[in-house]
Amino acid sequence: MSANITLCRQVDIDRLPCEQVESGFFAQDNPSAIPAIIGALPPRFGLLDDSPERWQRFKDRIDSLNSNAPHGTSYKVFFLGRHGQGFHNVAEEKYGTQAWDDYYSKLYGDSEITWGPDPLLTPLGINQAEAARNAWLAELTYGICRPGRCYASPLHRALSTWELTFGGDDILQPEKKKVMVLENLREEHGVHTCDMRDPLSAIQRNFPPPLYSFEPGFSEEDLIWQPDVRETKEHIKRRAHAVLDKIFGEAEELYISVTAHGGIINGFLAAMGRPPYGLPTGGAWKWLCA
Repeated sequence: MSANITLCRQVDIDRLPCEQVESGFFAQDNPSAIPAIIGALPPRFGLLDDSPERWQRFKDRIDSLNSNAPHGTSYKVFFLGRHGQGFHNVAEEKYGTQAWDDYYSKLYGDSEITWGPDPLLTPLGINQAEAARNAWLAELTYGICRPGRCYASPLHRALSTWELTFGGDDILQPEKKKVMVLENLREEHGVHTCDMRDPLSAIQRNFPPPLYSFEPGFSEEDLIWQPDVRETKEHIKRRAHAVLDKIFGEAEELYISVTAHGGIINGFLAAMGRPPYGLPTGGAWKWLCA
């Protein structure tokens, strides 16, 4: 799992939920940041403050922003995590991105790998999710703010990553011991078979209630994926905007975890006017959103 943290401020419910993003807290905020150099799980998740009091100082800053915010304005901190490596990632590396996009992504696998629909985490992907959990546990010593509410994509690789990172016990998520699954948090969809999701009943067999809850109206079958139409970046941006609207509208918690995919994470960034960020598999982006 890779992750980033963003602080988002909602100014007006009728305007963009993240009209302004507060920056300067994390290495990933730097416009010239190079994801490959920063890595999937940088020290302190990229927090620039390396003092023993770093997370308390961060929390105090968030509390101060909210205390001094004008009426109708609120701040939340988003922990954006990308799933660990899936078998489709291995296939793309095997054939190269151009051949993958042109041909192999439309298949369900080859003689060695199955990547569609809804591929599983590889052993490396499992290790990456476990590494993210260990990074969280290490920062607990310094008072990192645990997520008060968790959201995830319905695709297997994202739900497995959340389970390995947060779902094992009460240490990392003591208050809301479950995750809300949102259809709009899935990966860029269409054409690529790896981005088809399983039927709801199949997902629930692998990820049963009450730990996993599904938003109202979540359909049994995948009604979104199309074999001949790939989703546009603009549509991904609108999906991300809708998720932010939903979270700001229903969640009182300040610290929000989202476990999803590189495409939708960049949709969040686009919705806030930020450039894309090539988050590695297994990476985490901590995000201050205003």
